[in-house]
Amino acid sequence: MITAIDTNVLVSLWSTEDSLNAEAYRALTAASQRGRLVVSAPVYVEIRAMPERSEQMVEGFLDDIGAEVDWVVEEKIWREAAKASHEYGKRRGDKQSRLPWRIAGDFVIGAHAMVRGHSLLTLDRRTFRVSFPSLRFAPESS
Repeated sequence: MITAIDTNVLVSLWSTEDSLNAEAYRALTAASQRGRLVVSAPVYVEIRAMPERSEQMVEGFLDDIGAEVDWVVEEKIWREAAKASHEYGKRRGDKQSRLPWRIAGDFVIGAHAMVRGHSLLTLDRRTFRVSFPSLRFAPESS
């Protein structure tokens, strides 16, 4: 089984002060025991976004957790992400909506996992569950 990791899991792992750090660690450990770990190219971009995160630091971190980067994001993934983003925009409606704004990367991350047939390890299943009904989720712990 291959598990795609969402950005929020990795960000939570970087700080022991993060309230979700222990949950992220348990979930990642369980996922790694079930099979391979991957991050999509958009996740790589998001985790490199902070100025203190050098390429070497990010590459070392991914090596340490045993995750590889899937750099290929083909047309089908982009189309599924666009469809999900469009539907989310319709559900969200006007500026008074209680639904938070989501960035395009969130939809590419979900579409990547769905199209590849990977389970997704995320700390925020709600948006992905609605946007990608056929997406499988990694169990949070064993």
